[in-house]
Amino acid sequence: MIERNIDDRPFAGIRVFDATQGVAGPHATMLLALNGADVIKVEPVEGDWCRVLGKTIAQESVNFYSVNRGKRSVAYDAKSDAGRQIAERLGRSCDIFVESFRPGVAAKMGLGYEAMAEHNPALIYASVSGFGQRGPYSRRPTVDGLIQAYSGLMVMNKTEDGKPYRIAMIVVDVLTGLYAYQAIASTFVRRLRFGRGAFLDINMLQAAAAFQAAKIMEFVESDGKPAPLYVPAGMFGTADGYIVVSGMRDQHFAALCGVIGRSELSRDPRWPTQQARVDHGDEINRELRKEFAKEPTDYWLKALHDAGVFAEKVRSYGDWLQEEQVRAMGAYSWVDHDAFGRLPVAHVPGILPGGDRPSADAAPLLGEHSRSILRDLGFSEEWIAQQVASGAVRETERKEG
Repeated sequence: MIERNIDDRPFAGIRVFDATQGVAGPHATMLLALNGADVIKVEPVEGDWCRVLGKTIAQESVNFYSVNRGKRSVAYDAKSDAGRQIAERLGRSCDIFVESFRPGVAAKMGLGYEAMAEHNPALIYASVSGFGQRGPYSRRPTVDGLIQAYSGLMVMNKTEDGKPYRIAMIVVDVLTGLYAYQAIASTFVRRLRFGRGAFLDINMLQAAAAFQAAKIMEFVESDGKPAPLYVPAGMFGTADGYIVVSGMRDQHFAALCGVIGRSELSRDPRWPTQQARVDHGDEINRELRKEFAKEPTDYWLKALHDAGVFAEKVRSYGDWLQEEQVRAMGAYSWVDHDAFGRLPVAHVPGILPGGDRPSADAAPLLGEHSRSILRDLGFSEEWIAQQVASGAVRETERKEG
């Protein structure tokens, strides 16, 4: 029987050297942290640039908080003698190293894969970048929106008038973090079985392509003009809002037409099959828009659900937080934040919230754990004090209460 006070999370006891900034890399390492790893977030003395991404209070942003929970932070000047000593000791003692520099930068800092693996052959080394390790764009800086543009994602997300649009959140960053985590976790299992480490190249461009794999194939198969999967499908305006409807099969389409009082549409000889409905999608959707505009959203939602038609109201985040289903699932927790007050933190699927491990629900202040991490690495109190005084190491104390 496992004792209750034993941390039985899958990565408990595993040390991660987290040299990432932004969102993609930190998201991957946060998933390791929430699964029990001791993730040591290494930051420059001015901090990860994500700390001031978006709305910021006292050098804290919700964007940083959302991808750095459960970590410890050490902040030092990587170019100083002290910084090089810290990096060397941390590199030799870690099981997993994750960096988000452009190709070649880590090697110049003495943190390249070959140099680190020489002293730590079982090391799992993950490089999270924009365009990967090879090719003419490999050294280019990039951000989420640029990869959305480069990868075709914005064209796939075009409106009815054909104008491409950026998805208004950092979807490629988050996806890249997920792909990086699965690659690290899979390689860790291989290390347990065969004792070998590996170099992993995870990049935003490939993540965006993998996410759109079916759409890319559809593009080639349809000579560059992929059709909708089925009709009707999409968003329709109602008398007081919007509703999303999915009429995937013949029976769904017939039931939908009955609900809106237009049963004759389901019997129209121009579209007797699903493919025919796709071919005549503009005509069908035009008729549906006329009908949905006549009644409020809640009226349509109940009628469609009663008829077995897939449909949902377009909700805001405020709606989502209040939804009975969301609360029943325990999909989020309220967490106290030093700068922002109470924040709703969405739980990661498959990972239990912190419970009696409150650190799992907190992101570190800049250099909050510098002193304790340096102690763990074997540096003396005198040496640590000297580096803090010189500015080579930065620490921040969390205010109690």
